[in-house]
Amino acid sequence: MKQKIFYSKILLFGEYGIIHDSMGLAVPYPLFQGELNFQTDFRINQINIDNELKAFSKYLKNVSKNFKELSSFDADSFEFDVSQGLCFQSTIPQGYGVGSSGALCASVYHRYCADLQNDSFETFDKNRLAELKKIFSIMEAHFHGASSGIDPLISYVNQAVLIKGLNNVDIIKQPVLKKKSAGGIFLLNTARPRRTEPLVNLFLEKCKETTFRNLCESILLPIINGCINSFLSSDKKTLFNFFQRLSDFQYCHFDPMIPHLFKEVWYEGLKSEVFYLKLCGAGGGGFLLGITENFDEAKDKLQGHEIRPLYFL
Repeated sequence: MKQKIFYSKILLFGEYGIIHDSMGLAVPYPLFQGELNFQTDFRINQINIDNELKAFSKYLKNVSKNFKELSSFDADSFEFDVSQGLCFQSTIPQGYGVGSSGALCASVYHRYCADLQNDSFETFDKNRLAELKKIFSIMEAHFHGASSGIDPLISYVNQAVLIKGLNNVDIIKQPVLKKKSAGGIFLLNTARPRRTEPLVNLFLEKCKETTFRNLCESILLPIINGCINSFLSSDKKTLFNFFQRLSDFQYCHFDPMIPHLFKEVWYEGLKSEVFYLKLCGAGGGGFLLGITENFDEAKDKLQGHEIRPLYFL
């Protein structure tokens, strides 16, 4: 089967909220990409074995026996190819919230699953999307302990996906956005990788407290849904309002997820109203997502930090 390149992803809205059945909106991000290839040191004719991929192949060999969703996965071929120098050549930074493990799972599934003849990579019905989400949640659990399967799904279908519930996902067309504008949504690079699993576990632990759980369900979820609906309807004014409220909520209640060195920057955005920041994925490092009505003013406020426009509004 011809190898495909798989892209990174960005969860624009829905981090932590989708655990409580909020909406979520995720999009592919072609700036970073990865693909499976063989590597050999021809100078000494030595095969270089990727130990992380080797561990992944052993995990998949075990789970493919126990989950009918992976019954057509060729675990033996994957294990053999890893022993022959198969590796995942990727520009996707690990620990940055842009789906490095998701792209790997999508790539492995595409290469070693026997029932792909029905996947057109253009149209997927709801049943197939739900099936893929389940498959990818099993695969990506190797890296995070638990996974929704959304990150690999975005990389696999390479289209924007609207999450409406635990098993309710739809491919959607993104709104027509301006090619150039004074303001928009941007990525801010914290230059600090992080691990997803401890942060998600911390959030789940906090959700055992009735007060915090009710706070998320009554305040956070409507804000997330408001961000998504206003973004998809290109309602810039309403989007800025909801984004500000989301930034303020996360600043007040998601303190452990905000990188320590960026708390002052985060607060400066709220105080100046020049820009607002939110988590991009689990938080703790990697990228942050921001919004501004004026990129020039935001760059002045964020001097010394790398920011990259994502959408012009």
